[in-house]
Amino acid sequence: MPDVMTEAAIHTEAVAEHAEAVHEGGIHVAIAAEKLGTFLGIPITNTLVASSIVFIFLIVLGFVVGKRLKMIPGRLQSVFEHVVEGIYDYVAETLENREMARKYFPLLVTIFLFVWLANLMEFIPGIGSLLYNGEPLLRSVNTDLNTPLALSLISFFVIEITGILTIGAIKYGGKFFNFHSPIDFAVGIIEFIGELVRVVSLSFRLFGNILAGEVVLAVATYFVPYLLPVPLMMFEIFIGTLQAAIFALLTLFFIKLAITEPHGAEAH
Repeated sequence: MPDVMTEAAIHTEAVAEHAEAVHEGGIHVAIAAEKLGTFLGIPITNTLVASSIVFIFLIVLGFVVGKRLKMIPGRLQSVFEHVVEGIYDYVAETLENREMARKYFPLLVTIFLFVWLANLMEFIPGIGSLLYNGEPLLRSVNTDLNTPLALSLISFFVIEITGILTIGAIKYGGKFFNFHSPIDFAVGIIEFIGELVRVVSLSFRLFGNILAGEVVLAVATYFVPYLLPVPLMMFEIFIGTLQAAIFALLTLFFIKLAITEPHGAEAH
């Protein structure tokens, strides 16, 4: 028995040394965001710092663009206005209501811009390499599940509140709790569960794709540093843009479903 315990201890120590060696000189992938310190008892992580930078950048960009808009647009402003008008028309066409499009267009564009810029931060020099207290100072925002989960909760509550305020609490609840027949009741319960699962699907779709891309880039950079990273970076930029668009579009489509009256109700 002592020999077995000794061998187990030696094996455990060898595994620990191997893990430490990989951490120092090999590929290090952390699922949870690294804690940099605390402020008033609130933990400050590297993804929180990175998301704050994205917020500040968007606010500054909004002020700068707003001040430079002119009544007679130049070429760049004309292109910008055409893009914004095209997106706005698409939102209005989807919701079939220009007044509602005016309300939700800023939210949808903000979601897209935040997710998109947060995804692009991964490719800025210094992300992951600048250290503070032995941990990366900055980290790709959406590789921390807390951020996609927070965005999903915002989207979820906006969708549910919009449905209740638009068609009324009774009609909206009737989508999920229908007592006309056992089949209708079962279908409603399934739809209700699907409504709740949206929070998980939205958050894990974004989190999984961005984290997987970061891991693939880390592996490619470690094993084939002069060949694969650049094509993979271009692909990941495309994926980051696509995921931002998907998140915003799914929010739009779910809002449309929320304001659609239950089957058999008279449409207004």
